[in-house]
Amino acid sequence: MILAHPQNKLEEQLVKIFHSSELPLHFNKTGNKEFTNYQRVSIIILFQRSGKSIRDFIEELSELKWVSWLGLKKIPRKSTLHDWLKIFDMKIIRKICKVLLPNEIKLAVVDGTGFDSWQRSRHYEKRVGEISMTHMPYAKVDLFADVKTRKIIDFSLICKRQHDIIATEKMFKRNKLNEVMILGDGGFDCERLHELVRNKGGKLFAPVRKMNKKALSKKKPKGKYRRECLELPEFFGQRSIIESINSSLKQKQIHALSSKKEFMKQREFGWNVIWYNLRMELKNSSSNLQRELTLFIFQIRTYVFPDNTSQSKHLKRLHDSNKKF
Repeated sequence: MILAHPQNKLEEQLVKIFHSSELPLHFNKTGNKEFTNYQRVSIIILFQRSGKSIRDFIEELSELKWVSWLGLKKIPRKSTLHDWLKIFDMKIIRKICKVLLPNEIKLAVVDGTGFDSWQRSRHYEKRVGEISMTHMPYAKVDLFADVKTRKIIDFSLICKRQHDIIATEKMFKRNKLNEVMILGDGGFDCERLHELVRNKGGKLFAPVRKMNKKALSKKKPKGKYRRECLELPEFFGQRSIIESINSSLKQKQIHALSSKKEFMKQREFGWNVIWYNLRMELKNSSSNLQRELTLFIFQIRTYVFPDNTSQSKHLKRLHDSNKKF
C-alpha cells in the first residue's frame, strides 16, 4: 500500500525513490506477500536514519506513526529486518542511490577515506592486554561526489588497503563523465586515469606529485595530461568539499560499521549513502523554498480630516444658546 498523499517530505522522497528505481512491488509471484518492497526500502532507510541497533529500532517502530503511513499490517521482527538487508544486492542499492542525483553534474570531487568496523574501543584493547592482537578490521572507502549538491555519485568499499586509483577507475568506468570536471588530490596523479576521463568526455585535475630530488628542476613530468595539471584552475579549492562530506558521514551517520562480513559492510555503507543523499535532498529543497519565499511589509498610516458638518452644528448650538441669554 502506497499512500496517494504523503504525510511529510521524507515520505514523499521515499515514494519517489521507489517509483524511480522501478522496483517491483514483490519479488515473488507466489508465496508470502505480507510486506512490499516499498515498505522494505522505507523501513531500511528509517533504520539507517535512527542510528540504533536492529533490536532497539524494532521495539520503537510500533510507537511511530510510520506504521500507519507505510500501511504495515504487522511489525517486522529483528530477524526479518536482517533478512531484508540481505535481499537487496549492491546492483539494486547503486540503482536506488542514483535516483536522487541531479540531471546535470558539472563539477565533481573524488577522494578516499577509511572507516572502522565493529564498535570496539582501542582504549580498552590496551587495558585488557590485547594491544598486540589485530585491531578492528579496516574498511577502505572511495567516494565520488557532486560539488553543487554535495551528493555522493558513486562509492567503493573494500576491506583491505589498496591505492585510490584502483577503485577510482572502476567508478569512472560505470558512470557518465561527459563534460564533467573532476578534482582530486595528488594520489590521483596518473596518466592512465587522465586518459580514461578524457575518453569519456571529462577532465581530471590533480596536482602533480613531487619529482625525485635527483631530477633536474626544469624536467617536466611524463604524460600530456599530467603536464597540463602543472597549473591548476582557480576553482580547485572546491576539492575540500569532499572532506566535509567525509566528516558528515562519520559524525552524523557512521561511527563504525557494525557488519562483520565484507559483502554486508558494502550493503550497510550503501544504505547509509542513500540516506545521506536523502538528507542532502531534503536540505537543498528546504533552502530553495526559503529563497523563494518573499516577505511583503505594508506600512499603514492614519490621517484625520475635520468634518465640516459636525463643526457647523456645534457653532449653531452656541449661537442659539447666546440668543437665550
